[in-house]
Amino acid sequence: MDRRTLIVSGLVTLGATSVARAQQPLPPAAPPPPAGGPPPPGARPDYPAVDEKRTYSRDEIVNNVSDFLGVTAEAAGGAIERIFKENGRPSAYIAGEEASGAITIGARYGRGLLYMKEKQPLEAFWRGPTIGWDLGGNASRVFTLCYNLWYPERLFQRFPGVEGSAYLVGGVGVNYQRADDITLAPIRAGVGLRLGANVGYLAYSRKREWIPV
Repeated sequence: MDRRTLIVSGLVTLGATSVARAQQPLPPAAPPPPAGGPPPPGARPDYPAVDEKRTYSRDEIVNNVSDFLGVTAEAAGGAIERIFKENGRPSAYIAGEEASGAITIGARYGRGLLYMKEKQPLEAFWRGPTIGWDLGGNASRVFTLCYNLWYPERLFQRFPGVEGSAYLVGGVGVNYQRADDITLAPIRAGVGLRLGANVGYLAYSRKREWIPV
């Protein structure tokens, strides 16, 4: 009888312990891994993901273009809307002035300041030839949006114009230039605005050069 009592008592104790353990709350789940982990294999470190702190919003660019070029916000917004739809948020911009002229063969010269968030403005110069069915001259302000330009020194090279990319929206002219994975979108407004069917390139440099090649 003592053995049976001992066995039954042990079973009752074991069952009570199991019930108590089942009633204990589970430990909290481990938090998910933080966002922004290491880049996937093959990713290039010089092309970071879009970062709102390092890029410019549509409203910032519309206000700056409107003030700098002296056009209405509506005119600036029409051109900016199209550029943003095709390219997204720019990583930098150049605000400057230029002069150009052509009788089939022409040249363009300019200077301005390169603006990037968290960096000091940097002076830049540009020049280049234009060849094509084009006639006239102009002196204008130019506001250039820059894409995939994360380091200022990568600006200083030749940027060929993208043929057939020129368009006019609300009196504001836009065309694209591209080198490697960097895209520039100059926005122009001024006297004698020329958007003829021209092809050419612009060479950007740290100091002024007069030979347009």
